[in-house]
Amino acid sequence: MTSTLNQITLQHYLAVGGIMFVIGMIGFMTRRNLILMFLCTELMFQGVVINLVAFGAYHGNFAGQAFTIFVLVIAAAEASLALGLIVLLFRHKATLDADAWRELKG
Repeated sequence: MTSTLNQITLQHYLAVGGIMFVIGMIGFMTRRNLILMFLCTELMFQGVVINLVAFGAYHGNFAGQAFTIFVLVIAAAEASLALGLIVLLFRHKATLDADAWRELKG
Protein backbone atom coordinates (compact mmCIF):
# COMPACT_ATOMS: atom_id res chain seq x y z
CA MET A 1 0.00 0.00 0.00
CA THR A 2 1.62 3.22 -1.14
CA SER A 3 0.78 6.58 0.23
CA THR A 4 0.58 9.70 -1.90
CA LEU A 5 3.08 11.32 0.46
CA ASN A 6 5.75 8.78 -0.50
CA GLN A 7 5.32 9.13 -4.24
CA ILE A 8 7.64 11.44 -6.10
CA THR A 9 5.86 13.21 -8.94
CA LEU A 10 7.13 14.91 -12.07
CA GLN A 11 6.88 18.29 -10.35
CA HIS A 12 9.41 17.20 -7.71
CA TYR A 13 11.97 16.26 -10.35
CA LEU A 14 11.35 19.47 -12.27
CA ALA A 15 11.75 21.50 -9.08
CA VAL A 16 15.07 19.82 -8.23
CA GLY A 17 16.34 20.25 -11.79
CA GLY A 18 15.24 23.88 -11.86
CA ILE A 19 16.83 24.63 -8.49
CA MET A 20 20.10 23.05 -9.62
CA PHE A 21 20.05 25.09 -12.82
CA VAL A 22 19.34 28.35 -10.98
CA ILE A 23 22.08 27.68 -8.40
CA GLY A 24 24.52 27.02 -11.24
CA MET A 25 23.44 30.16 -13.09
CA ILE A 26 23.76 32.34 -10.01
CA GLY A 27 27.16 30.83 -9.24
CA PHE A 28 28.35 31.42 -12.81
CA MET A 29 27.20 35.04 -12.78
CA THR A 30 28.65 35.93 -9.37
CA ARG A 31 31.96 34.05 -9.27
CA ARG A 32 35.13 35.20 -10.98
CA ASN A 33 37.25 32.07 -10.46
CA LEU A 34 37.47 30.11 -13.72
CA ILE A 35 37.23 26.70 -12.03
CA LEU A 36 34.14 27.71 -10.05
CA MET A 37 32.56 29.08 -13.21
CA PHE A 38 33.26 25.77 -14.93
CA LEU A 39 31.73 23.80 -12.04
CA CYS A 40 28.63 26.01 -12.10
CA THR A 41 28.27 25.28 -15.81
CA GLU A 42 28.39 21.56 -15.06
CA LEU A 43 25.75 22.05 -12.35
CA MET A 44 23.48 23.70 -14.92
CA PHE A 45 24.02 20.72 -17.26
CA GLN A 46 23.03 18.30 -14.50
CA GLY A 47 19.86 20.26 -13.76
CA VAL A 48 18.88 19.96 -17.42
CA VAL A 49 19.72 16.22 -17.40
CA ILE A 50 17.41 15.61 -14.43
CA ASN A 51 14.58 17.35 -16.28
CA LEU A 52 15.20 15.36 -19.47
CA VAL A 53 15.12 12.04 -17.63
CA ALA A 54 12.02 13.07 -15.68
CA PHE A 55 10.11 14.02 -18.82
CA GLY A 56 11.23 10.82 -20.55
CA ALA A 57 10.03 8.68 -17.67
CA TYR A 58 6.79 10.64 -17.37
CA HIS A 59 5.91 10.20 -21.05
CA GLY A 60 7.07 6.58 -21.13
CA ASN A 61 9.61 6.91 -23.94
CA PHE A 62 13.38 6.84 -24.11
CA ALA A 63 13.89 10.13 -25.93
CA GLY A 64 14.80 11.95 -22.70
CA GLN A 65 17.31 9.28 -21.71
CA ALA A 66 18.85 9.21 -25.18
CA PHE A 67 19.23 12.97 -25.25
CA THR A 68 20.70 12.80 -21.73
CA ILE A 69 23.48 10.54 -23.00
CA PHE A 70 24.16 13.10 -25.74
CA VAL A 71 24.28 15.96 -23.20
CA LEU A 72 26.63 14.00 -20.93
CA VAL A 73 29.00 13.25 -23.83
CA ILE A 74 29.05 16.93 -24.77
CA ALA A 75 29.65 17.87 -21.11
CA ALA A 76 32.58 15.45 -20.90
CA ALA A 77 34.15 16.90 -24.04
CA GLU A 78 33.57 20.41 -22.72
CA ALA A 79 35.13 19.44 -19.39
CA SER A 80 38.33 18.20 -20.98
CA LEU A 81 38.68 21.30 -23.16
CA ALA A 82 37.80 23.71 -20.36
CA LEU A 83 40.21 22.19 -17.87
CA GLY A 84 43.00 22.18 -20.44
CA LEU A 85 42.30 25.82 -21.22
CA ILE A 86 42.21 26.73 -17.52
CA VAL A 87 45.60 25.07 -16.94
CA LEU A 88 47.04 26.91 -19.95
CA LEU A 89 45.67 30.26 -18.76
CA PHE A 90 46.95 29.67 -15.22
CA ARG A 91 50.45 28.94 -16.52
CA HIS A 92 50.43 32.18 -18.50
CA LYS A 93 49.24 34.65 -15.83
CA ALA A 94 49.33 32.60 -12.59
CA THR A 95 45.77 33.57 -11.70
CA LEU A 96 42.34 32.04 -12.17
CA ASP A 97 40.49 35.35 -11.95
CA ALA A 98 38.29 35.87 -15.02
CA ASP A 99 38.82 39.64 -14.89
CA ALA A 100 42.52 39.15 -15.65
CA TRP A 101 41.51 37.80 -19.07
CA ARG A 102 38.98 40.48 -19.95
CA GLU A 103 41.15 42.03 -22.69
CA LEU A 104 42.80 39.30 -24.70
CA LYS A 105 45.37 40.40 -27.23
CA GLY A 106 46.64 38.06 -29.94
